[in-house]
Amino acid sequence: MHSLPLFHRLTGQPVMVVGEGEAAEAKRRLLERAGAAVVGEDDPRARIAFVALTNPEDCHARLKARGLLVNVVDRPELCDFTVPSLLERGPVLVAVATGGASAGLAKALRLRLETLLPQSLGRLAQGLADARQRLRAKWSDGGERRRALDAALSGGGILDPLDEGSAARLDEWLAHGAGARAWHHEMVLRSDDPDDLTLREARWLGQADLILHDGAVPPAVLARARADAARRVLEPGQGAIAHPGNVLVIRRG
Repeated sequence: MHSLPLFHRLTGQPVMVVGEGEAAEAKRRLLERAGAAVVGEDDPRARIAFVALTNPEDCHARLKARGLLVNVVDRPELCDFTVPSLLERGPVLVAVATGGASAGLAKALRLRLETLLPQSLGRLAQGLADARQRLRAKWSDGGERRRALDAALSGGGILDPLDEGSAARLDEWLAHGAGARAWHHEMVLRSDDPDDLTLREARWLGQADLILHDGAVPPAVLARARADAARRVLEPGQGAIAHPGNVLVIRRG
């Protein structure tokens, strides 16, 4: 992973834009949409800067000397951070980035995703946020609550996020939905390429609370798991392990 994606809250925060023309105006519009206060190079409060100049080297050097994080339009080698192509559905924000390799590719992928994600996705997200206390009351255990959500939000589930009507079924699910039982699955890798995982195996990786794996399982496969899933290396001859959540055992074939 060449970069760590972060969503930075900019509401009311000063962000510097240096330059004129369409590229600078595009950055200003984007920052204003995010609620930032766009300022010039002479503002000492800014900690983030966007530079859209034909010859940006001197400006880049000045801003770096002041300790700012700088993005220089069309000069990825001068960028401390890059701006992804963004897809917005209410509170749902999907960012597609290539680390500056190709903005055109990022845009093409974002446009493809636009056709897949329904407009109702924002209403579903806001509904889940508003129902946070109801969720905690119905499923007080965090693991049980996560498993119930995973089941409801899975493909074909009552809250399938790709289904236009899922947002309208949220109250029904909260009133009558049942929890999901924890599971224990095992998988044997057919190759070291994570793209060879089946859809079911990829889903297990995304839902497992604990991953037990032998030392030969490649990091690229483990990277497909939930970031907060516990991971342990299997010891030779190790048997079953007691765990209240979803357990996935991975062995290399």
